[in-house]
Amino acid sequence: MSFRLSSHPSFRAFEHRDYVRLWLGAFVSNIGTWMETLALGVYVTEVTGRAEWTGGIAALTYLPSAVLAPVAGALADRLDRRTWMLMCMGGQTLLAGLLTALAFSGQLSVPVVAVLSFLNGCVATLAGPVYSALIAGLVSPQHLHSAQSLDSAQFNLGRILGPVLAAVVLARWGVGWALLVNTLSFLTVFLALAKLPPVARSASAAAESLWGGLVRGVRVARGDEGIGLALSGTFAVAVLIAPFIGLVPVFAIQVFQGDATATSMLITAQGLGAVVAAVLAGWLAERLGRRRLLEGSVLLLGPVAAMYWLSPSLAFAGVAVFCLGAVYMWVLTGLSTVCQARAPREALARVISFYVMLLNVGYSVGVWLQGALADRLGLRPVTACAALGLLGLVLAWRALRPRGVEALEG
Repeated sequence: MSFRLSSHPSFRAFEHRDYVRLWLGAFVSNIGTWMETLALGVYVTEVTGRAEWTGGIAALTYLPSAVLAPVAGALADRLDRRTWMLMCMGGQTLLAGLLTALAFSGQLSVPVVAVLSFLNGCVATLAGPVYSALIAGLVSPQHLHSAQSLDSAQFNLGRILGPVLAAVVLARWGVGWALLVNTLSFLTVFLALAKLPPVARSASAAAESLWGGLVRGVRVARGDEGIGLALSGTFAVAVLIAPFIGLVPVFAIQVFQGDATATSMLITAQGLGAVVAAVLAGWLAERLGRRRLLEGSVLLLGPVAAMYWLSPSLAFAGVAVFCLGAVYMWVLTGLSTVCQARAPREALARVISFYVMLLNVGYSVGVWLQGALADRLGLRPVTACAALGLLGLVLAWRALRPRGVEALEG
């Protein structure tokens, strides 16, 4: 009896050929993106010698979502999504190519990296909602959770493989070659998009003004209790839990007196946890139900995050962040699936854009605030209290709105 990968509940989205093409293209491109991220981080750190510059430039890629994410969603609902995605990929390729050319010509500088990182963040923000909307349109509704889980898996696999490949390229050939690989990696997305049929734009969205489309998107999100709860939950998770991603170097170096190797170990462990969670997500969702999986994951998230921050040793922290990466992935996949499954097709990209905006803005606020408080009060007390704060919010919400959880059925 033959075994097909797509026969497993977690891989059902792979039954859709166009989804597989886009998944593979995004996976290769994501590896290149992480290679560029590491290469630029190393370059800025070596040139300036200051973590403040490294973290500040990294944050520039998230800032545009505060303003552009809702606009991106409205545009994606008004335009042909494949064409819009091709335009965004073209913009990112040009920016990556410019960075590569400057590196090879010896003209790369920290201010240039800052400006191009901000511009790349703008284009990436414009591409995010339409990419998610494309995924939702390529699979059947019952396979949407599988598609979201597998997309998270490819992102985390890219985060594991990209830095490893970047380290090899940087050691042997230098920054320019790592940036060149990223530039070329966008070709895989172009090839995948070229195979997709055009996606007809929504007639009702096209007839609206851009501002009218934004207002209608807000009304859709506020009018659906499930979407509203999922977006609120996303912001709470982003502020209170997500900063563990950006604070990994501080935790490894300041708390455990580690180095880059310790930092890399924790990042890899988190990525592996997310990948394993993606493989198990479909199986668990099929047996528990998507709503029960999300509800249980949200309840676990705070305690698991606190366990990580209170780890007595680096080895324990590695195991804890593996578990945290898994639960965090289940929570975000579940919340995203609720938003996409409950949103009307003509407003899908706008609802997704609100999710992206709240996740990125919440993370930016949370990582800055927790970092600033940690400098004054200590990293462990601040982060552990934030993690347990999420648990308190979840328990309070369940007590005050016992029937509200039913609205999270995607």
